[in-house]
Amino acid sequence: MTETSALQQAFVACSTLLTQYRQYWQLVPFACQQLPWQNPVLEQKILSLSEQDLSAIDQSLVLQQQHFGELFAGLFALNDYVAEANSGLSARGLKKVPFWLANGIGGRKLEQIDAFARQLPPSARPMLEWCAGKGHLGRLLAWQFQRPVTSIEWQQQLCVDGSALAAQFDIPQHFVHADVLTAAGSAILAPQQQVLALHACGQLHIQLLQQAVAIGSEELHLVPCCYHLIPDEHYLPLSKLARQHDVALSQHDLKLAVQGQVTAGARVEKLRYTEVQWRLAYQALRAELSGDSHYRPLSSVAKHWFSGDFADFCRWAAAQHQLSLPAAPDWQFYLNKGAEHAALVRRIELVRHLFRRPLELWLVLDRALYLEQHGYQVRLAAFCDYQVTPRNLLIQASLKATTQPSLAS
Repeated sequence: MTETSALQQAFVACSTLLTQYRQYWQLVPFACQQLPWQNPVLEQKILSLSEQDLSAIDQSLVLQQQHFGELFAGLFALNDYVAEANSGLSARGLKKVPFWLANGIGGRKLEQIDAFARQLPPSARPMLEWCAGKGHLGRLLAWQFQRPVTSIEWQQQLCVDGSALAAQFDIPQHFVHADVLTAAGSAILAPQQQVLALHACGQLHIQLLQQAVAIGSEELHLVPCCYHLIPDEHYLPLSKLARQHDVALSQHDLKLAVQGQVTAGARVEKLRYTEVQWRLAYQALRAELSGDSHYRPLSSVAKHWFSGDFADFCRWAAAQHQLSLPAAPDWQFYLNKGAEHAALVRRIELVRHLFRRPLELWLVLDRALYLEQHGYQVRLAAFCDYQVTPRNLLIQASLKATTQPSLAS
């Protein structure tokens, strides 16, 4: 019998927990008119929290465990897996990036690149930067390690801008303008490369994994992001084990994994609150006019809408649903209903948010197991602090010498 790997053990534990507590996270809070669980102890606890408490707990793993650890057995033990994996990390010593090279790179982005670079093992392989943007990662790594880098990016202007920056600083960085989701884009992959992807979104990093396995890429370092950006309504697990323990994730479920955010400014927080209130206020208006109380989602819209007028937002929303509005609704009445519903949703989301990290861990472990089943030695760890980026799970994989490229699923 094949020995169960640490990745497999962690995945089964994660899958078991998500399945056990499915009722608390696999739901649509906006569609709930009351607390959706039959759990009196949890209901009493969640209703007793102030708005200030809700914000503080939502942003603190320590507070989450203090308030909810006894109610969800095993939930916070999953964090021990990442902590144990991190115990083996040893950051690589690097040169300090000069100000002229870091100019134009945001502070957190620069911290992310630095932390990512410190986890890269010494290698003589040429570097390939996947979904490069302007190539900030590749440019700094090429300078840091004195090795050439190829950066692939589908937006032509970003390639032009990145090429100009590389030329300005005499960095050995070559841009390829191509869509990685096409055969032409994937063709840039070669076996003897150190493949790098820092926050490649959804299908873009799935494509990387599948094509890297097919061609036999020898070394990958990937930080996944935006798991919900996939072409299908439901997620198809990559690894055999995940298909055996599929928790049936929709795109809505996948969004939960990326809802953890570093503390935002007061203006951004206010806009978030306004957006929730207005969407729920419009829902109350739509339900009354149509006689249909079922929640109907609206598409995403630019944040500037929520600095404007509520009536204008409702007219836009009604047009999305082919709904005619009366000439002069009582806007304040519906805003009040929206605020009341938003307070309920906030409490439901706080409980749902307890499962953000377990769900993300399930998804990242699925990717790691996919590589492991195709002959890679895989390590998974948090490469930087959560405050630098919530998307801090790094997959590092090296192809075992005896492994041949495989087209198997």
